Amino acid sequence: MTDASNGGRERLEFDSDKGSSRSRWVAGGLAAAIIAWMGSGYILPSPDTSGPATGPVTRKAVTVAVRRSAAEQIEQVFVAEGQALPARDTLIRAETSGQIAELLVDKGADLEAGQVIARLDTAARRSDLERAREELSRAQREFDNASELVERGVATVDRVAQARATLAAARAGVSSAEEAIKNTEIRAPFSGRLETLDIETREFISTGADVGRIVDNTPLTIRIQIPQQARADIKPGQSAEVSFITGAEGQGEVTFVGTSADTETRTFLAEVKVANDDGAIPAGISARLRIPTGKASAHFVSPAILSLDTDGTLGIKTVNDSNVVEFHAIDIVRAQTDGIWVSGLPEEAQIISIGQGFVNDGETVDPQPETDGDDPGRQAPVPGAPDLETRSDASGQITGAGGDEGDDAEAIQ
Repeated sequence: MTDASNGGRERLEFDSDKGSSRSRWVAGGLAAAIIAWMGSGYILPSPDTSGPATGPVTRKAVTVAVRRSAAEQIEQVFVAEGQALPARDTLIRAETSGQIAELLVDKGADLEAGQVIARLDTAARRSDLERAREELSRAQREFDNASELVERGVATVDRVAQARATLAAARAGVSSAEEAIKNTEIRAPFSGRLETLDIETREFISTGADVGRIVDNTPLTIRIQIPQQARADIKPGQSAEVSFITGAEGQGEVTFVGTSADTETRTFLAEVKVANDDGAIPAGISARLRIPTGKASAHFVSPAILSLDTDGTLGIKTVNDSNVVEFHAIDIVRAQTDGIWVSGLPEEAQIISIGQGFVNDGETVDPQPETDGDDPGRQAPVPGAPDLETRSDASGQITGAGGDEGDDAEAIQ
């Protein structure tokens, strides 16, 4: 068939082809099948399976490792750091002016009370003493003559009184001159070690000038600061164990406890006296004190098993006879290098040593006795839970899996 509008070209038609209508039927059939499948949910809805379960749903109890622990009576100890101070520490000053004529000791010498350290030149003072003695002799003669004349009735009583006053002044002059000579000797005010000596021979010094420094460290006094919560536990007369930074150790006694707290730190000053008869322990060094304050019932545990409840309270999780987890708030009584002593637990308890981070208070668990190879710093494996290890950060806090953490304090009252 020829179409004149298309330039005489023929238009092809396939109406006479036997397969030309087959594709239309296939496409229509597929569309009908899809529509029927989508609408079948409304015509034939599936049965409701959201109803209650016909049988009970059981949850497998978490397995935890437990360790039996019994409370023990331990000694509570207050621990503090302080500084060893000498019993006496003072500057030696010149009591008069003059030129150093003689040095009798060297710096670092051990002195006795009253021992002469140096002498000043006494030439001028000895002349003053001779003059005062001559004046005393003259005043004495005048007083004797006046007294004799009064007895004869020749002199008046006023003359005798005047002579007596002159005699008293002359005696005072002699005493003053003798004292001036005595002051030319610079002596140790007490027994101790001459730490500094700041004078040289032929040097001129003034009255009140510093000559040196003397220190007496027998005994030593250690000053510490006591927190307000521990103030009632420390009393004068208590014994104390002292460890010095040099390695030396000794026994001390609390001699003073302050009654007024520092306005900035809210701590109380206390002093402990430590015998140091041979002076072997130097003054000024650091010292550590351990003061027993009483007895307490406590359990010895690893810091790794400490936990925190939802309120942030530090505690330990245990398992009772019904295999139910119980959380007990605890106080750290004393800390050691290998563990801590805590109070707040029953006299006998099954402490969860592994897995405490994955169980909660009131939850039923499957407790298993701890074996020798168990590491209390590692949580028990729980299906689906991360395998995390307990670690200690730089601040000293012990942190475990599941947010457990504890404070390995040195000693807490």
